[in-house]
Amino acid sequence: MASDTKKQLRNIVLYSIFVRNYSKEGTFKSVEKDLDRIKDLGVDVIWLMPIHPIGKEKRKGALGSPYAISDYRKINPEYGTLEDFKDLVKAIHERGMKVIIDVVFNHTSPDSVLATTHPEWFYHKADGSLANRVGDWSDIVDLDYSHRELWDEQIETLKYWSYFVDGFRCDVAPLVPVDFWKEARKACGDKLWLAESVEPGFITYMRHLSIPMASDSELYQAFDVLYDYDIARYYQGYLTGDNTLEEYINAINDQETMYPDNYVKARFLENHDRLRGHFLIPNALDLDNWTAFMYFQKGLVMLYNGQEYGCMHTPTLFDKDEIEPEDLDLTPLLKTLGEIKKDPFFVDTSYHVDVVKDDVVIATHVKNQSQETCVGIFHLKDAKKTVLDVSKYLPDGIYEDLITDKRYEVRQGVLVTDGQPLMFKVER
Repeated sequence: MASDTKKQLRNIVLYSIFVRNYSKEGTFKSVEKDLDRIKDLGVDVIWLMPIHPIGKEKRKGALGSPYAISDYRKINPEYGTLEDFKDLVKAIHERGMKVIIDVVFNHTSPDSVLATTHPEWFYHKADGSLANRVGDWSDIVDLDYSHRELWDEQIETLKYWSYFVDGFRCDVAPLVPVDFWKEARKACGDKLWLAESVEPGFITYMRHLSIPMASDSELYQAFDVLYDYDIARYYQGYLTGDNTLEEYINAINDQETMYPDNYVKARFLENHDRLRGHFLIPNALDLDNWTAFMYFQKGLVMLYNGQEYGCMHTPTLFDKDEIEPEDLDLTPLLKTLGEIKKDPFFVDTSYHVDVVKDDVVIATHVKNQSQETCVGIFHLKDAKKTVLDVSKYLPDGIYEDLITDKRYEVRQGVLVTDGQPLMFKVER
């Protein structure tokens, strides 16, 4: 774990934006116009997906993937100018939010500035041509970090952007040497470092091919926050019927002992690479429960633009695919959950989740010294009125739900729920 990672990051709500698809205009200016609405969701940090020019060689789709970058030190002209970007950053800061940008240092487009000026810094096939190590990423070529000069170049790029932004989200971070990330962190000062860690199966696959791939435990030496891809297969597997709820919950609980005391995970229901949460969870009340559970978990909350509207379509990365609001509006719920998330209580607790009945879980945050407890009750499938034995978690009495302010009674250890997500503070 990065020794200086602050547990206060567990109070953070992060909002991800793909500028191209954010609006009809697809520009920095159009994002700037919407900042008050984003702020009102309870957002603390905006993550801008790659803002750099996209390569043309082997481009996928009409516009290309933002992750096939041609020049790390330039702005994609489709989004605006450098001044437009600076104006956006200033406007974000004026609203009390921070901004991080995507860092895509495992690879570039085949026609990138670095591939043209320093082809020796890239992975080569036996015939000497530039290539990548992951076959379906056909629009990029991989960098080779055995070259010290490449480290210096990339760190200078990070230092340049550090003048403007508050941190970095690092794409497929495990494929870049951890020692590089540690050095980069030291060079850039006090920034937020979020790693796109990967699923265990991908690590196993790459190591089988003799390609170095860092585990979560290794990445925590350099990063503040990691994706929770280590358990994501159980999340989707439960929803699709491929594994049990118990398997998913056990994986969550294992994180408490697997990682250092100040670990921070990015909790999400969806992102730009994954199916939309509402697509996987079509029932609106179930989605409310999953959304509340995401906020209640120990870690940083990561939202993807359109999630607040219950969007079910995952936009393509390769063409114009504007995000359009749907009928469902989660804004009031997200705003309330964002306020709860910022309670300093959640910064430093012991966290545990139990499956208590069918598809109902009860999660607890316990303040280690005071024994003050926050109890969350979530109906994760077919949410409905349920009679629960909560004697292990809640003494008899009247409790006010933190989400709705509605009062519920526990009598002889029994609580009758209405299927809504519930959060109760308990003084021991």
